[in-house]
Amino acid sequence: MVSSLRKRILIGYGITLALLAVVVIWAVVNLVGLGQASDAILRENYKSILAAENMIDAIERQDSATLLVMLDYGDEGLAQFRENENQFLQWLGRAKDNITIPGEADIIASIESDYSAYLVNFSKLREMRGSSPRQAGEFYHETVLPSFKNVRDEAVQLREINQVTMETASRRAETVAHRAILSTAVVAAAAIGLGLVFSLLLSKRLVRPIRQIMEATEALAEGNYDVQVPAKGSDELARLAEGFNTMAKKLGIYHRMNVEQIVAEKRKSDAVLRSIEDGVVVVDAEFRVANMNPQAGRILGVNAETSAEKHFLEVVKNEQLFDLMKQTAESGRAPKVEEGKNILSIGEGDSARHYMFGITPVVSKGGGMLGVVLLLRDVTRLKELDRMKSEFVMTASHELKTPLQSLGMSIDLLKEGAADKLDDKQRQLLDAAGEELARLKSLISDLLDLSRIEAGKVEMELDRVPPRVLAEKAVGVFQAQAEEKHISLTADVPEDVPEVRADANKITWVLTNLIANALRYANSKITVSARHVGAWVHLAVSDDGEGIPPEYQSRIFEKFVQVKSEKSVGGTGLGLAICKEIVRAHKGTIWVDSTPGKGSMFTFTLPVAQET
Repeated sequence: MVSSLRKRILIGYGITLALLAVVVIWAVVNLVGLGQASDAILRENYKSILAAENMIDAIERQDSATLLVMLDYGDEGLAQFRENENQFLQWLGRAKDNITIPGEADIIASIESDYSAYLVNFSKLREMRGSSPRQAGEFYHETVLPSFKNVRDEAVQLREINQVTMETASRRAETVAHRAILSTAVVAAAAIGLGLVFSLLLSKRLVRPIRQIMEATEALAEGNYDVQVPAKGSDELARLAEGFNTMAKKLGIYHRMNVEQIVAEKRKSDAVLRSIEDGVVVVDAEFRVANMNPQAGRILGVNAETSAEKHFLEVVKNEQLFDLMKQTAESGRAPKVEEGKNILSIGEGDSARHYMFGITPVVSKGGGMLGVVLLLRDVTRLKELDRMKSEFVMTASHELKTPLQSLGMSIDLLKEGAADKLDDKQRQLLDAAGEELARLKSLISDLLDLSRIEAGKVEMELDRVPPRVLAEKAVGVFQAQAEEKHISLTADVPEDVPEVRADANKITWVLTNLIANALRYANSKITVSARHVGAWVHLAVSDDGEGIPPEYQSRIFEKFVQVKSEKSVGGTGLGLAICKEIVRAHKGTIWVDSTPGKGSMFTFTLPVAQET
């Protein structure tokens, strides 16, 4: 029967719940009896004991007040006496309202009678004190003091008979509690015994087939696909055993069919990794090395095979690179690394090798992070070629500078000395030669500046500079030119923007270069702005011109790159490249945000000057 297992479990739970209900009901009955006994103790005796204690305290204070009167502190003593008289009478009234045991009413009546006599004697004592202090003293010892002791002793007697009654009730409650504990324990033990016997019988019948399935599952996990579970009966466990046997058979068939294919695919992937000329390191989600090709082992100076399962930092001892790997794993996308900073240098001096690294996440179809891949490409030769190119450009530019100056002087002398002998066409040729010579001299000057900055031969005179001063100075240079073109050129720098640490002349050159470019393309407005963002100040030059096409935005800061448009004019194509190198020398970054048809914004960052 399909539902037999369900019925067995329900019957087992039903018997257990029934036994539990019997124990609970029995315990509740005993607790109610115990609560009633405890309530009797508090209700019958506690109020009387509290009243007796307070009456004792009040009468003792009244006796102290009587002594103050005897010592000529009449007003103070009388006030204390009356105050405690009110207290005594209040507690006496509460005791009268709580008479619950035999003999208690007689004691309270005696207290009330003797206390009235005590009050009368106190009044007489006050009168005697005014006329005869000695006679008052004798009256205190012979009459007032015994009256006080009578009242106090009777209050103590009231307290004691209630305490005795309370102790008797407590013992009675204790007896009830012991009986309740014993009877509840007996009932609970019987219920537990019955439940245990039934549970053992039921669990034995249920666990046996489950244990067989567990043992078979362990065998299956170890690769024994021929394992089978006995399937007896028609309940759910029998059906489960049949399903397991079917699954084991199918897994065995699938395993035998695919194991060779899986091994072949693994060998293929290993062969592909070994054939890649670049170094490849694959780590899992816990940043342990899952795979590494021999090239990566040679680059990092480790054994690729023994590095498996080791943590990334044990193999590649570079915390900055590990932070980028961790950032990739957390975000699920490759990190953004500034150009020039994605180089891993290994070694020192002439023997140093340089590797451009790329980091890529490995994500499952469901979006889960499986690991991260690190690619190391040797760019040592490219960096050497770049260095040689920069040195050649610097040398060639320097060598061309002197002849260009001589050519310029020759053209100027020719214009001045032979001006009346030249016809219009000859003058036009000389003017064109002069313009081309000026453009060539500007190109040589820019190349020299760029080469010096790239080689680190230009020293930055860093100082604390207000961004407002930089912006206003750059705007002032082009204000007249902007007015001629009917373009609004303004500086928008709030007063709370902090000072930056920068070379004022170099940063002014960057701003003027950006403004000059904006003047070529702006329609009606150019704005130089600054804002404070964390430890940096962002300076920006924005215009409302035609914008920059998307294909140029990623290359605009490269050397000799110029955006082609109707408004473009001749230039060297080095201005933005120089701007980029100057900003990088300040440890900042520069970028462009542009939408075609809506204008462009060039932004660069400078570090906030630290307080000294």
